[in-house]
Amino acid sequence: MASAVAQDSPGAPPPRTPGKPGKPGKPGRRTGATPRRLPYLLIAPAGLLMLGFIAYPMLSVFYYSLQNYNVTKPWRNGFAGLDNFRRILTDDPLFWDSLVFSGKWVVTEVTLQLALGLVLALLVNQTFVGRAAARALVFSPWAVSGVLTTTIWLLLYNPSTGVGRYLADAGIGEYGSSVLSDTGTVFWAAVLAELWRGVPFFAILILADLQSIPGDLYEAASVDGANRFRQFFHITLPHLRDAIILSTLLRAVWEFNNVDLLLTLTKGGPAGVTTTLPLYVAVTGFEAHDFGYATALTTVAFAILLFCSILYLRLSKFGGDHK
Repeated sequence: MASAVAQDSPGAPPPRTPGKPGKPGKPGRRTGATPRRLPYLLIAPAGLLMLGFIAYPMLSVFYYSLQNYNVTKPWRNGFAGLDNFRRILTDDPLFWDSLVFSGKWVVTEVTLQLALGLVLALLVNQTFVGRAAARALVFSPWAVSGVLTTTIWLLLYNPSTGVGRYLADAGIGEYGSSVLSDTGTVFWAAVLAELWRGVPFFAILILADLQSIPGDLYEAASVDGANRFRQFFHITLPHLRDAIILSTLLRAVWEFNNVDLLLTLTKGGPAGVTTTLPLYVAVTGFEAHDFGYATALTTVAFAILLFCSILYLRLSKFGGDHK
């Protein structure tokens, strides 16, 4: 009687109908797992943005690399097939010269930046008075843009008001001579300017990894009689291995694609001796307006970078067991 009254009461909840969990419309549905498609729906907006801003430009480059597309000669525009690539590999000595210089530039810059960055990271990792200020001073060039870096070094290399004038006063060099106009000195002048900006990149990454090495390892090594050199080669370097591999790969790709500093510092000269492949692409596209050939050069550069990156990661066994 009491149950009947409770069921007929207007404020009483309806009786639950027993059912199997997981069926639509049953109470067990709410206690089940999250729908499988929900994570994909959540990342769909970001995926669409990446598809629009990355995939579409890449596909456009591949498309235009198969076209004759020069805005100054529209009557020649049209499908070219593989003619642009044949021209690159067989009829364009500037491509091979710029590719050789790009390799020389990348190897020199990455090697020197890694060595100097490692030394700086080891130094600022020590405990001393003013360490915070020293770290800020070491890392500050990384925050400077390429164009501003060029402006600084153009002032330093100025033959009338730069360092060269004071060296000439001291009897070193000649008045009015510029290291940027001499084919024998322009390469190292550009290397020095890029070193100033690139060394902090390695120092920051290596210092972050240095601080993750347990101090107990060094204490145990000291107890066993290992000196600083043995601790460096048997403790420090093995722990820095993956960080060094990743940083060198990233920096090699960035140095290969370096355009801003060389374009504003040397403009690829003198006599084209400092023209990298990306700089050659920029000149071909934006000065000669031959966008079809420029995109073909970009496609070849992308293939070279992709092959070298995969080969480097395979040979270095990045992320693998190296003990």
